[in-house]
Amino acid sequence: MKTKLIALVLVIAGFTSGCMKDDVMSPMPLNPDTAGDVSVDRFGSAFAHLFLRDDTNGFPAANQPVDFDAIPAFNTHGLGPNGEKTIYYNFDVLSTTPAPIYVLFQDGQTTPVSGQLNIINVVPGDAGYNDFWLVQKVTVPANYVANTVTSYDEILQKGYSITSTTTIVNCPVVPKGSVARKRYLASESAALTRGWYKDKVVYYFNFLEKELMTVNGKVPTSDIYVAFNVNPDMTGGGPASGFKTEDGTTTGQTHNVPETLPANAAYSPLWDVQIYNNNSFGTVSNLQTASSAPIMAMDAAVVNCPIVWVQP
Repeated sequence: MKTKLIALVLVIAGFTSGCMKDDVMSPMPLNPDTAGDVSVDRFGSAFAHLFLRDDTNGFPAANQPVDFDAIPAFNTHGLGPNGEKTIYYNFDVLSTTPAPIYVLFQDGQTTPVSGQLNIINVVPGDAGYNDFWLVQKVTVPANYVANTVTSYDEILQKGYSITSTTTIVNCPVVPKGSVARKRYLASESAALTRGWYKDKVVYYFNFLEKELMTVNGKVPTSDIYVAFNVNPDMTGGGPASGFKTEDGTTTGQTHNVPETLPANAAYSPLWDVQIYNNNSFGTVSNLQTASSAPIMAMDAAVVNCPIVWVQP
């Protein structure tokens, strides 16, 4: 009887040990096609500045797909430094401090793990979120299976090496199904990219009109000169009154002028806003005339506005 009992204990111990080994050594990857999606709200009070949803503006509800081409507030027709016509998207006020995005590389490899989604740890409304991401290179074992790790916490728990780069990418996180169809380069894709956020799938745009690098650890900025229907020193003035536009234009042509374009070395889609007196609207036609106009507010905001078209 004693011999049988010892044998039974050994069998159970062996079975338990085997289960524990499998759990530790063979974590199962997540399938992004069947994993849950993250809820995103760019127009709620936790994130929005210029585009705060209310009962009158019709901005999409939380986690509803956004068509950034269909809503005039989200795309603007402006001018270039030399008077060129331009179009840019408006993705609201942001910080110059980038958020980290984690890109996984197998040990010894120079390209990311095939099929692995990039990992972020903040979405719009979270403290520290930014559309501008600082790429972090995560080194994983050579036998790593794609999407086994799907959160920043897992990266830390496994003790994987993280190397910060100086590469910045402009990837606004949006609800699933959102569209922004215009891009500056013919080689750019307007399709949404999927990533991981705390074991759920997140969706984001990519704007690659210019390679961006940090400047002293921050996202670089460039100036833009803008005019509003009502000057900011008046009641109801500034952004709430809307950009001043040319009369009779179906596109809502503004005389907003950035100091750089994507072809310029100093270009950045993160604009430092200078508000000029709208009395000068008719005389502003390029950077020289915009920068010479009386300034009502300097460095009024820093906004993400990637240029997606410049008149040939």
